[in-house]
Formats: sequence, C-alpha cells, structure tokens
Amino acid sequence: MVWEKEKIVGTCLIGGATFAVGASFLHLFLKGDLPLGLGLGLGLIPPWKCFRKRKPVRVYMDGCFDMMHYGHCNALRQARALGDQLVVGVVSDEEIIANKGPPVTPLHERLIMVKAVKWVDEVIPDAPYAITEEFMKRLFDEYQIDYIIHGDDPCVLPDGTDAYAAAKKAGRYKQIKRTEGVSSTDIVGRMLLCVRERSNSQSHSSLQRQFSHGHNSPRFEDGASSAGTRVSHFLPTSRRIVQFSNGKGPGPDARIIYIDGAFDLFHAGHVEILRRARELGDFLLVGIHNDLTVSGKRGAQHPIMNLHERSLSVLACRYVDEVIIGAPWEVSKDTITTFDISLVVHGTVAESDDFQKEEDNPYAVPISMGIFQVLESPLDISTSTIIKRIVANHEAYQKRNLKKEASEKKYYEQKSFVTGD
Repeated sequence: MVWEKEKIVGTCLIGGATFAVGASFLHLFLKGDLPLGLGLGLGLIPPWKCFRKRKPVRVYMDGCFDMMHYGHCNALRQARALGDQLVVGVVSDEEIIANKGPPVTPLHERLIMVKAVKWVDEVIPDAPYAITEEFMKRLFDEYQIDYIIHGDDPCVLPDGTDAYAAAKKAGRYKQIKRTEGVSSTDIVGRMLLCVRERSNSQSHSSLQRQFSHGHNSPRFEDGASSAGTRVSHFLPTSRRIVQFSNGKGPGPDARIIYIDGAFDLFHAGHVEILRRARELGDFLLVGIHNDLTVSGKRGAQHPIMNLHERSLSVLACRYVDEVIIGAPWEVSKDTITTFDISLVVHGTVAESDDFQKEEDNPYAVPISMGIFQVLESPLDISTSTIIKRIVANHEAYQKRNLKKEASEKKYYEQKSFVTGD
C-alpha cells in the first residue's frame, strides 16, 4: 500500500504511552529526516533515535597569511559562516617563495597567528599554493571537506592559471567578499615607504600624517614608483566591530586581567603574551593606545597600522575577551575601578622599558596596589623585529610588491559589488 506523506501523522510508543507527532515531527518526516517506521506509527524506534545527527559542514580556506592582519581575519570569519567547521591551510615558506617572493614571517609564526584566530577550528601546515587534483582529493577524503572557499579577488599562478580551477570544476567552490582597505602588500609598502623616506631625509611630520592617522602611501607623480602600494582608505564601521566582538562581558566573580600596548603589526609575539595573560584569569581586557600616544612615545613613523586596524586584529584573537579602543597611557585607579581589574600584566619583550622606571611609570598605580605582574614573553618578537626584517631585505620586498601591483590595480579597476560580508 502506498502512503502519501502529506496524510501521515505517526506515533511513537514510549513505555506504553502514545504521543501524537506534532507539526515539527511531521515537517521533519516530510523532509525525509525521520524513519518511515516512525511515520507509519510502528512504534519500533525510541524518540532519541528518531533524529539523524546532521553531518557538520566543513569548509576549507587556504592562504599565505603573511603579515597577518584584520583583512585575513575577516576572510576567515566569512568562511566560517559558510559552514560549521573551518579548516585552514597555511602555505609553506617554499611555496610562497616560488609563487610570490620571500615571506616576512616564517611558517611557525604564521601557524601561531592562524591558530589564534577565534573562527578557526583546525589548521593544515605546509599547504600547497595551488589546489591540485591530488590535494583536493586529500581534502575531501582525509579532512572531509565539503567546500573550498576563497575571496572574490583572483588568485593567479605564475603560469597564468587560476589556483582554484580544480575546485570550481568540481562544483565545490564558494566565494566570499574581500575586505577592503588592507593587504599584506599594502602593509609592506607602508614600511618600504618609511625606509625610502628616511633615506631621502623627508620630514617626520610627513610620516606622522601618512602612518599615524591611518593613511597609506601617498600619490606619486606620473612615472614615479609607489613600491607596489596603492592608496587605500580603511573605513571602520560599527558593524565590523560588532562582527569581531565576543559580545559578552565578564561574569560577576570573574578575575579580570588587563594588558595594554600599541599592538602594531599584530604578530606572533603579541599572540603568545595574550595567551599567557588569559591563562591568569577568566576575562582578558586589552587596552590599545591611540595613534597620537604611540607616535609620541615611539616616533613619527609609528604606528604603521591605525587605531581601528589594530583594534580589529586584537579582537580577532581567541584569547581576548574585550578591548578598550584608545586606552590611556597610564593605568589609573579610575580605570582599575571602572573595569574591576584584578591584575595588570606586561610582557618582558616590549618596545619601551617604561614599565621598569621608577619615575613616570605608567603602571605606578597598579604597582602601588600590588596588582602588577611582569610576564616572561614566550617569543622574542616585537613590532621592531618585523620592521627590521623588511629593512634588511627591502630590495627583495620592493620587487615582490612591484610584481603584485599590477594584479592589485587590475582587481580594483574591474571589481564590482559583492553581497555578503
């Protein structure tokens, strides 16, 4: 006898009691998510076995993640929203050198950065630059990947072919919107410009305007090289900050840890000290100094990234619960009381040694209260370390940026509106 699904109202027998299957049960049955025996009222399947557990949708995104920034993090956030679990492939140093030029940050530092992003569930080290048929099969079989994700900007191999052609052909490719206003090429270009302008003895006030207030490279006269860097303007929105925020405050008895700094060119050293700080309590509050404060303390070339760019990078870190955007240089009694801070910490690796001074110490108040602690920094990396890498090998990075400039220019000339994000 053939039953029409629309006419079936099944029943389950639990210990002799009969329960009518309501609209939600019927809806699941019509979709084919309930066993036919249940729909026919055979009463042979206990209710806790009536539902088939849905397989999580696993998505894959890869990248170099060199000089990792909030644009990378936003891409990972968007990718994670397309599935239940996000697996990220981090391209090897050798593959980057072969396809793009030397990376600024080595693989082990890039792995620390990617693993710390709160939307990442799993990481594959030494991923290939191009999605080959062989690697794609490994993703599908070994890692149970359902879809491969990439941004709307083209990823072209040295031979001119699409790095994601195989995934597109297999029908397992999904696209996300590229985050405007920043790229690794752009950030390296900002530092290259610093090197060049210092060598040309240009004014510090010029650098102050360009870097401390969020502007990228200035426009050049026709024929002048921009070192592969275009002019871009990052426009922070409240929506983006909400997307990056946890949206949760500390519990009533939470032990709140406070750490502050510039967090410029957010790097593996930052991530590791934040991890250490978070281990000391229940809630990690991070104070991020504003551009004028950083510039005044570290010089006119700083910060490379503006306040909102730095804030988003810190917010994307899984160890951070909340940030103060534009935190005061001195940790006052009012700040400690307002945020109910239990402990103020500082790493041993820092751009300045103000935390060790007897006079004009920004941590004088928490020190006097007995709630200040110096943490041994797990990695000997600072923002200056990253800048020195660029300076030491600036010719190679300038060449890399010039190579990238053409594809960047083409993308922006041809780009159209993409929904999402």
